[in-house]
Amino acid sequence: MSDVRVKGSIIKALSGFYYVKTENNIVTTRARGKFRYQKITPLVGDWVEVILQDDTVGALDHILDRKNTFERPAVANIDQMVIVASGSIPVTDPFLIDQMIAIAEAQNCEPIICINKWDIKEADELFKIYSEAGFHTLKTSAVTGEGIEKLREVLKGKISVFTGNSGVGKSSVLNALDDSHQIPVAEVSNKLGRGKHTTRHIELYELRNGGLIGDTPGFSAFDMDMFKSKPLSELQDCFREFLPYINECFYVGCSHTKEKNCAVLLAVQDGEISKSRHTSYVRLYQQESKRKHWK
Repeated sequence: MSDVRVKGSIIKALSGFYYVKTENNIVTTRARGKFRYQKITPLVGDWVEVILQDDTVGALDHILDRKNTFERPAVANIDQMVIVASGSIPVTDPFLIDQMIAIAEAQNCEPIICINKWDIKEADELFKIYSEAGFHTLKTSAVTGEGIEKLREVLKGKISVFTGNSGVGKSSVLNALDDSHQIPVAEVSNKLGRGKHTTRHIELYELRNGGLIGDTPGFSAFDMDMFKSKPLSELQDCFREFLPYINECFYVGCSHTKEKNCAVLLAVQDGEISKSRHTSYVRLYQQESKRKHWK
């Protein structure tokens, strides 16, 4: 009897098991030994082929081509990165948002800015920065439900991961989107002004409207390692509002940090580009220029 093969997507990885959502079932699998020898690790979000042993148990045999991959968190084929921020305790540093945006942009993943706790603090300046920069920016409250339906529509039919500094309410927003999952929520520490990590593993949860969403660790789990194979000059492409000005700079190879007659710097002076966003770019440029992995 020939092997029965089915295709599906890994929605959870835990303790060496991969849970694959197929057309008909959730199949519990282990990866074939060949992955270990090839030094390939299946990731949550991977589209895979499974050899069925019965309707709900099988062997993960093949990983299909990936759209993108993230090392921390270990996920693949992500359409959108929902960056949850807050103007209240804890107050989100725009640099953290901009770092996540750069990572998403470099991986062909659309950043969505979700400013939560709007019922406590209306973070108008944050909203202005990112909406004017061209990002889909939402005002939400997991408590009152403000903006949750709009966010639900943005997630429809997409694979999205949620991230943000601890305590901004990622899990609370996820539970407000679909309370059937009941993701654990931790209180924010009054002393530290930040929350405790409540996410123990990476899992994609299915929304009733067909979207898949994942709760991932906070910003501390991310770094810029995905830029290690890219030239530093490509960092400018991760700031979309720079793009109309890049080719207008006086010098070829302009870093847009301090050069005379830099079109990007002039746009910052004229208010066409947010000073906050450009400050983050310069900080990232200087930070990453010291790393040896840049070409």
